[in-house]
Amino acid sequence: MSEESFIQAARNTLAEMMRNDPSVVVLGEDVSSGGPFGLTKNLFEEFGAQRVRNTPISELSFVGVGIGMALGGSKPVIDLMFDDFLTLASDQLFNQAAKIHFMSGGRYSVPLVLWTVAGAGSRWGAQHSQHLVGWLMQVPGLKVVAPSTPAMARISLCAAIDDPDPVVIIVDRAVLYRKGELPGDNGSPFLSRVVRSGEQLSLVASGRLLFEALEVVDELGLSIEVIDLQRLSPLDVGIICDSVHKTGKLLIVHEEVEIGGLSALIAKGVYDREYWSLDAPIVSVNAPSTPVPAAPTLEDAYLVSKQKIRNAILATISA
Repeated sequence: MSEESFIQAARNTLAEMMRNDPSVVVLGEDVSSGGPFGLTKNLFEEFGAQRVRNTPISELSFVGVGIGMALGGSKPVIDLMFDDFLTLASDQLFNQAAKIHFMSGGRYSVPLVLWTVAGAGSRWGAQHSQHLVGWLMQVPGLKVVAPSTPAMARISLCAAIDDPDPVVIIVDRAVLYRKGELPGDNGSPFLSRVVRSGEQLSLVASGRLLFEALEVVDELGLSIEVIDLQRLSPLDVGIICDSVHKTGKLLIVHEEVEIGGLSALIAKGVYDREYWSLDAPIVSVNAPSTPVPAAPTLEDAYLVSKQKIRNAILATISA
């Protein structure tokens, strides 16, 4: 088992990439002192202010600066504190970074990495706890990955920095300090993976809920196939369809709200390809369609819990 936590693995990888490639630079708020969750801790002392650059509190501006640096030959890694702040950077990310390669007829690329953290459960309130994956998935030209383990944090960051196109790494806050391994930890971050085989039900999850689901499956002792949805966009439901073809049933678990979100897009893709394999309606467990509460008791009720996952598994299998 890895001794590194998820964030340690990412930080060490970023340092290695910066040592090996002088074009790799870091931008973001407070990155010289480690950033909000420690991704850039100690990097300023080693690489200095030219490569670890603090920015004003203006996501629109520093994502734009990152795009300009990428076009000029650098490989910027932007530490965007919370994925909620994608709303502020959206024009630069959606209308510039994602489209420049296409609009230039392939003459220009934007090798930009945007690292951000999402998810509720830490009492950060409605403006710092959302999951906006479905929003990102609406933008062709962006690659979006969601690693769950330290090994995949390392592989994802390496692949993203080396990629000629903009890559968003969206990390569930609950896995940042987690250690441990899963099957397929040496695979590609741009492919989803089966982390547990089964015959009765296909269950798709990522981040915190992947581990919650695995615990529930172990407790129930049922034959459930669990898929870690690492690649979020461009969405590829192939591995999910292969699983549903075998099990005949699908449960999607994700902390984003259902309407317009990841779960709805997965369900549509699977219905289109595996309708005749389904023995029951596709079920999804999602956060309620409400801003994330700040009060601890209300936030706990808001979260997708192990009990909600358990109930959905049992209902789907018996359908």
